[in-house]
Parts: sequence; C-alpha cells; structure tokens
Amino acid sequence: MWCLKLSVSSEIGKSVNERAKIARRLVYGAIALGLLLLVDGCYYVQAIRGHMDLMSHRRPVAEVISDEEAPDELKVKLEMLREARRFSIDELLLPDNDSYRSYADLERDYVVWNVFAAPEFSLEPRRWCFPVAGCVAYRGYFAQEAANKQAQKFKDKGYDVVVGGVPAYSTLGRFADPLLNTMMRWSDVDLVATLFHELAHQQLYIKDDTEFNESFATAVADIGIERWLGQRGEQDQLRDRENQQLERRTAMMLIETAKADLQRLYASNLDEAAMRTRKTEILEKLQADVASGSDNSFSGIMNNARLASLGLYEGRVDAFRAIFRRCKKQLPCFYEQTAGLADVSMDERNARLDALAETKSVAP
Repeated sequence: MWCLKLSVSSEIGKSVNERAKIARRLVYGAIALGLLLLVDGCYYVQAIRGHMDLMSHRRPVAEVISDEEAPDELKVKLEMLREARRFSIDELLLPDNDSYRSYADLERDYVVWNVFAAPEFSLEPRRWCFPVAGCVAYRGYFAQEAANKQAQKFKDKGYDVVVGGVPAYSTLGRFADPLLNTMMRWSDVDLVATLFHELAHQQLYIKDDTEFNESFATAVADIGIERWLGQRGEQDQLRDRENQQLERRTAMMLIETAKADLQRLYASNLDEAAMRTRKTEILEKLQADVASGSDNSFSGIMNNARLASLGLYEGRVDAFRAIFRRCKKQLPCFYEQTAGLADVSMDERNARLDALAETKSVAP
C-alpha cells in the first residue's frame, strides 16, 4: 500500500483526468498482482524472501579484498573478477552498471535450485511464466527442500524431472547482482566465463525464448574467454579451454542423436509399454556414451527433462558463432545482428537460426 500511495502522491500536479487514469492503472496492477499471489502465492513469497536475503549479504568487492580476515584465495579470485569486469566493459562492450561489483557469502553450495519437468513421452519441457523473465523452461527455488517438493509433485503426475543446483544468479540487470561464494569453487576460466555469460543476459534478453537467451549468453562467454586468455597470453589455458569445448560439442552431438531417436520414438504408434522399454534403452546407451568422456558435466541420470535442459544452453550456439564470423568478429555488428532477431516472431527467428547453424564451425 505504501508503494501505491507514493506513486499517486507524486502525480499531484497532474490533471484530474490524468490522475484518474493513473489511479485506474494502479488499481488494475494491484488486482493483477493480487491474482498472481492468489494463484501461486507461496512460490512468489519464497522468491521475494530469497532475493532479499541474498541482497542483504552483499559487500563491495573492494571491501572484501581489504578485509584482513577474508581468505587470501578469495581475495585473489575477487581481484581477478574485478579485472574481468573492467574487461567486460572495455573489450566486450557489455553493460557498465553495478552488477557483480559486490560479493555475498550465502553459506550454502548453490544460490537456487532449478526444477525441469517434461512429459514421459515428450522432449517439450514444462514452462512457467513470470512478470519479468517471461516464460521459461524451469522454476527456481532458494531452498533445495522446496525444489525437491515441487519435483516430487511432477513425478507423481508421471513427468520426467530433474533438479539442478545453480551457482550463479542474475536479475537481468534490474538489481545490482553480486558475485557469490557458490561460484568460487570453479576454475578461474569457468568463473570468468560465467561472469561474461550473466552479463550477456543484460546485453540481450528475449522474453519467452530460453534457448535463444542461454545460447546467446554461452556464445558471448566463449568469445569473451578467447579474448580474455589471448590478451593475457595464457595460451596453455586457451588450448585447454578449446579442447574442453571440443569434447563438450562431441557429447552434445551424442545427445542430439539420442534426442532425434526419442522424437521418432514418441511420434511412433508403439504402445506405451514398448515405448517405455525402448526409451530406457536409448537413455541408458546415451548415459554410458557420455560417461566415457572426461567432461563430467554430463554425468548423472538422463531423462526427457535433463535432455531438454541441456539443449537450452547450447542448442543455438552454432548459429551465434556463424553470426560472429559473418560480422568478421566485430562485436558491435554481432550485437546489432542478434538484437535484430528479437524483432521477428519466434518461428521466423528459429528458421533464421536453423539456417545459420548449417554454417557451424568448431572455432567460436
């Protein structure tokens, strides 16, 4: 109520008609918010509380670095990230704001836990719609217990479900998001890549298109890390990164093959028992194939929900790499070309990205 009162009082100088219009908009907004909370109040309450708790833990990076009681290893990482933040602005042309200039220790392993769900015989993930982020293929919880509870509800309905801990956090630049202790266990390269990835969401974000957003951010992170390591003369780390990326793409090829097999299976006329048996065979083979590689990020259970979640982050990366090459590796052109895709329908956008992906290359 205080927020509504403040908004109205700030418009006292307006005409009566204008104030009436503003009042109606506020009333409609309040009704919409009330309905939202009524329909899914518990979820939004935990999200608001979780976000406020996270923000309350922030400390300026400079303050942590100068703190005599802070671990030396943490100070070294924060100093590196402070340099990477400057690099993100000067070299990658990413937003210059207060994001990732503070640090928060949440005293837990993950900041949120995401729940992905897909029907037993479909690779199309369940989607949830939110006021700011639009419709996305996951639901985030600040407590693992709450995420597991939601996951169990979908399992009871026959869905394939996966719960994944998330170390990074972004509000798309609407708040001054902090660096987190949950990120600090990563290697330096992965840590800087994540910083670039999250800032890329602030550069470009299209509502209701998770695959586009995550693939774009992954592509920007790849471009950024190549330039970051190259500028610092860390050629060994750059080669290691390229080898890791190559192995990851090999694993993704196996995953895409399995997804194609499953899609054909789900479109067939097999009875459910036979379909379930064949599905298990495909997934068990995939799990064994990806486990044979050194990239353990693909280890663990494979099901429809897991496959859907994996495709979101890299499904369109080849297309974005093609745009970058077409722009002769010039970032202003790259950002302009990718932003132009936001102005077309999703069907048209996907068609253009499909065509671009045909020119894929190993190098970003």
